Amino acid sequence: MTANASPTDKLPDESSAAHRSPHAAARPWVVKIGGSLSDWHRLGTWLDLIARPGHRHPLVIVPGGGPFADAVRDAQDNWRFDDRLAHRMALLAMEQFGLMLHGICPALQTATTRERLRSLIRARMPAVWLPSAMALDQPEIAESWDVTSDSLAAWLAVELEAAALVLVKSGPCPCAATDAAALARDGLVDAAFPLWRARFAGESWCIHRDDHALMEEALAGRGSPGCPLLRSPEVEARPGVRA
Repeated sequence: MTANASPTDKLPDESSAAHRSPHAAARPWVVKIGGSLSDWHRLGTWLDLIARPGHRHPLVIVPGGGPFADAVRDAQDNWRFDDRLAHRMALLAMEQFGLMLHGICPALQTATTRERLRSLIRARMPAVWLPSAMALDQPEIAESWDVTSDSLAAWLAVELEAAALVLVKSGPCPCAATDAAALARDGLVDAAFPLWRARFAGESWCIHRDDHALMEEALAGRGSPGCPLLRSPEVEARPGVRA
């Protein structure tokens, strides 16, 4: 069985009540769950929140790489293989964490394709994106460590025309609105993220993992989650490309 295969990749029934809902066309929120949460004892709290029905927007999780991506970095440092191969392995690392999230909370459906994601969004079913099928060999996605799950989450938000992007982090988030380039300089997001934030037309926030109650309020339409991440005025609204 390949990393892309999943028994949950059966498409929802297009004639179901969920598809007949007047809110079925709502634009999704893309929520990146940082890989640093992989061994956090309250990870399940976030997953249960996202899986809960009744949110104003459908939700799509982008998994971080966590310890699986760390293993790729260590292997590349040891064996000196090229960034193209490391990029492919890092996408699979994200898939490993994504499958783990599904295993912890089976109500989260896995998705590898645009069609599957859009079907889940229409059905208002929470999804975990497994990125290889969509992101591998995309000419606009640089194959380097400048692009991590932060940038890939923003890329997916652009692809899905999402209403919002939320980065759930273990590290400190700014306590006020800040631009994406400042966060990249501080190492809180990857180097390519400001370019993708500039391209993404929706709203974007950073939220600390302890603030799941704030996210719950935001999902109910009673506020904003975390710290706004603004477009950087000095960054052109175009993505980085491969070297």
